[in-house]
Amino acid sequence: MRKLKRLGWGFLALIGVLAVIVGSFTYHLKPDYDGEKSLQNLSGEVQVYYDTYGIPHIYAENDTDAFKALGYVHAQDRLWQMELLRRIGKGGLSEVFGKDLLGTDKFFLALGIDEYSTETIAKLNSSDVAVQLSQAYLDGVNEFIKEGPTPVEFYLTGLEKTPFELKDVYNTLGYMAFSFAMAHKTDPLLSKIKDKLGFEYLKDFAVHSDTTTLWIKNYPNTKNDSIRKSISEVMSSLEKLSIPLFEGSNGWAIAPGKTKSGKVIFANDPHIGYSQPSVWYEAHVSTPNYEKYGYHLAGVPYPILGHNRKLAYGMTMFENDDVDFYYEKTHPTDPRKYKEGSGWKDYEVISKTIKVKDSENVHFSYKKTNRGPVLNGVADQITGDRPISMWWIFTKVENKLLTSLYNMSYAKGLGDFEQALGDLHAPGLGIVYGDADDNVAWWAAAKLYEIPDSVNTKFVYEEGKGLPVEKKYLDFSKNPHAINPPWHYVYSANNQPDSIAGMLYPGYYLPENRGRRIEELLEGKDDWDKEAVSDMITDNTSPVNVEIVSQLLKKVNVEGLNDSHLQILDNLKAWKGDYPVESTAATVYHRWMYFILKNTFKDELGETLFEEILNTHFIKRTIAPIIGKEGSIWWDNTNTSGTIESQSYIVTISFKEAMEALGDQLGKDRTAWVWGNVHTLEHGHPIGQVEALKSFFNVGPFAINGTREVINNTYFPYTEDGINKVSSGPSTRRVVDFSDVENSMSILPTGQSGNPFSEHYKDQAEMYAKGEFRKMMLNKEEILTTSKSQLILTPKN
Repeated sequence: MRKLKRLGWGFLALIGVLAVIVGSFTYHLKPDYDGEKSLQNLSGEVQVYYDTYGIPHIYAENDTDAFKALGYVHAQDRLWQMELLRRIGKGGLSEVFGKDLLGTDKFFLALGIDEYSTETIAKLNSSDVAVQLSQAYLDGVNEFIKEGPTPVEFYLTGLEKTPFELKDVYNTLGYMAFSFAMAHKTDPLLSKIKDKLGFEYLKDFAVHSDTTTLWIKNYPNTKNDSIRKSISEVMSSLEKLSIPLFEGSNGWAIAPGKTKSGKVIFANDPHIGYSQPSVWYEAHVSTPNYEKYGYHLAGVPYPILGHNRKLAYGMTMFENDDVDFYYEKTHPTDPRKYKEGSGWKDYEVISKTIKVKDSENVHFSYKKTNRGPVLNGVADQITGDRPISMWWIFTKVENKLLTSLYNMSYAKGLGDFEQALGDLHAPGLGIVYGDADDNVAWWAAAKLYEIPDSVNTKFVYEEGKGLPVEKKYLDFSKNPHAINPPWHYVYSANNQPDSIAGMLYPGYYLPENRGRRIEELLEGKDDWDKEAVSDMITDNTSPVNVEIVSQLLKKVNVEGLNDSHLQILDNLKAWKGDYPVESTAATVYHRWMYFILKNTFKDELGETLFEEILNTHFIKRTIAPIIGKEGSIWWDNTNTSGTIESQSYIVTISFKEAMEALGDQLGKDRTAWVWGNVHTLEHGHPIGQVEALKSFFNVGPFAINGTREVINNTYFPYTEDGINKVSSGPSTRRVVDFSDVENSMSILPTGQSGNPFSEHYKDQAEMYAKGEFRKMMLNKEEILTTSKSQLILTPKN
């Protein structure tokens, strides 16, 4: 018995020792929000106050010290995120995650982001202030890499920490530009549909600019084949890793003429793929020369969203078309040459080496023409011999993005800010602005070029046809914009803009749904305050979906429907198009819509093309118009012979299939068909793909309000199983009221920190899911008296 007792006590002692070791290990992996740190090359003391939610408020005597401190605190909360984002553009994911990411790495290397970044760095002026402050930020990041604890993800993947350099900043911006560009997902797909089915089948797709839909107004208004598969799989691999993909956005600014206080109110919620950590890092930086409460992309020194007491700015996607695809013609007897004009030219062959985790290095090469990289053979999934090259504006003009972000951040007012936007060439952004001097403005910030009226930019063209490679660029003044319009507000919701240059700008614009709702709400009220705007930014109502349901109900053949079906149709008739978690009409509508799309398009397109088309912007634009086209060629089921199906038949059979599917999925008790049971959000971490680590790294799931293309745009892909797992949505919600700027409000989807051992890893997640907000503090006295901790950074030596 004594021996057993001794063994028992020994076992307990061992458990205790292990607990101490694990506790000590995890303690040392936490970010340091308190105490004193010495950093190289600081010229003076920097004070960092952390508020209740872990947002740093940085006070320094000069800008260089402030940006170095920003880099340090940013890295201690988000180094793993920085590491992943800098790797995408240079094809470095296989080194972390293994051979499954080879296709993704090959594709990004072929895009030329890394080479373009190298060329940009070679042209930089080291005495430029924007460059110097960027380097100070990177010095702070590298100081943490050298002196700070290693994030747990590096231990789990076996990855070594390495210093950051300016090229990493440009590679991260390059990835952001790519994830915004919808042409990668759309043009080759449309060409394949055209080649397979003919132009007749494209007539009812919303491919062209729509003159009947709501456009964003300017002021002053002087209206005068296989490749898609590889790109789809590339984006799918990034989504599986929970790497943020940039999707859409809302932004608006209300002028004094429509606010209760007589001062501007600004709101913005960029729509980005959900991930853990979430995409933005908040930081308030203050020096005698500079103050900004900013939202930072991992590894980028200047905020892409921001405000201070003088002005506020945010972004949406402009959705312009800045990618063109070309068929190349290889010489019939010399495969080293391609057709160029009336002659032949040598393909440029570029060789690359990719490091692969737990495997040998992989060597591959790809061809380039004067138009761009030839995508055939870049990824294993690509088949077919006909070469297709891709021209992308991002790598074709001088890169001034860093300077532009610096100038935006340092702008003192409307004039300075507008001037800074001229250097934003790609991605195309809709920039929304408001200030304390009562100005509101919106600009489409992008490098636009002339396009002949006869050219549809959304197809792959033969060599020498379509758009010329040499573009004639428009002056920035010709970009769509509105400054202080007489209707007293500006907004952007990724919908079609009006023109100033006497031409329409081809793009991948989203449907009018959100734009219509924003205009409807803003037009109907002249006494806006901060609370009303915070309600508006979480609005879940779709007037367009109500109209679609109204049309569908007229098409349903009720013969053969049972009483339960008829009651469901009556409920839909009374539905207001809103999406609270307790709604059953919301669940029925989307299940019905999925089967309508499936029964309309899948027979002609086949499994693969149907799945691809569901993930494009233009299918979102197509839904409402095609429901109104009773004679569309798509309604007929090509798999049946001797019968031409009508719209009424497709609508009715889809309703019956939806009811059966919901019963199988959720049970026969319709009280269980509530929206919150099928519409959920889980914030995934790359390491959270491992089932045993999922609960530690991932956050959620939560049942949440909202849906596709409402202001609270919680997007989910349509799937056969009816599990509407939300993949993207508001990456932050911000409301800045210039009558009370120090009490402006914000929220992040999960938390400020990307470190799972931090108390701020997920402390905002439930608030976000409920549509709640917290304060963005600017008042130093309030910050000092309410801060939870203080980190003092002092000069080393």
